[in-house]
Amino acid sequence: MTTPTPAAVRPGRTVSDRYRLRNALLTAVTYLIALAFLFPLAWMFMAAFKTEAQAFATPPVFAFTPILDNFRQAIPTYLPALKNSLVAAIGSTLLAFALGLPAAFALAVYPTRRAQSVLTWMLSTKFMPAVGVIVPLFLLFRNLHLLDTLPGLILMYTTMNLPLVVWMMHSYMTEIPPAIYEAAKVDGASVAQEFFGIALPLATPGMAATGLLCLIFAWNEVFFALNLTNSDAAPLSVFIGEFKTSQGLFWAQLSAAATLTVLPVLIFGWVAQRQLVRGLSFGAVK
Repeated sequence: MTTPTPAAVRPGRTVSDRYRLRNALLTAVTYLIALAFLFPLAWMFMAAFKTEAQAFATPPVFAFTPILDNFRQAIPTYLPALKNSLVAAIGSTLLAFALGLPAAFALAVYPTRRAQSVLTWMLSTKFMPAVGVIVPLFLLFRNLHLLDTLPGLILMYTTMNLPLVVWMMHSYMTEIPPAIYEAAKVDGASVAQEFFGIALPLATPGMAATGLLCLIFAWNEVFFALNLTNSDAAPLSVFIGEFKTSQGLFWAQLSAAATLTVLPVLIFGWVAQRQLVRGLSFGAVK
């Protein structure tokens, strides 16, 4: 066996160096993108502990003594809004799953000729701008006495997230091998047993990802909440707007309120990130 010469080894080293350089550049770009997304949150977090004068200061003040006055002023109205947001987000997600899971199962496992048309129609409802339907929705909610009520807000968020549930769960359920359903039918399983015993357990990662997205969308929704609620059922998105008054915009108090608003969903998203990634990649690799 001959010993490789340096000239024969050099090309391999060059390719390896190129891979390392490319990986280093990709890592640097990834960190820069993450920094660009996290910088507004970090800036908001810092402003929450400043005085109003420091929050408005130009150039920005980086060396300051943190204070908690902004949080003390925000918490009394924050807690009722937090309860409304939790009830509306969780309630609408559960209701959207109760309605969307059977629909997704039927369209995926027992499709008809119009199944794709139904899916396309449901997706098309997301294309319409919210401002184009707010007037008839307002009149409908007024006639049904649902204005400024938690049931009305839950119903609104459910209709907003229902197409998302159907489309995502339909894609997950179509990845389940048909042979599993055929074997269950041979054993005498009913449609309900196929749904509860096969489809739901195998699509659990997709349900986790879909549920998290529904919670985030309901938590962050602003337009419908501002127009359909006032005080009794106002969620956190309406609570933040209260800091813009005729006297001006209180940046420090607004930053404290925004920090309290995004903190629960950030913590929940951080804890559930593995389930989210697993659910979003479910069925991507066969």
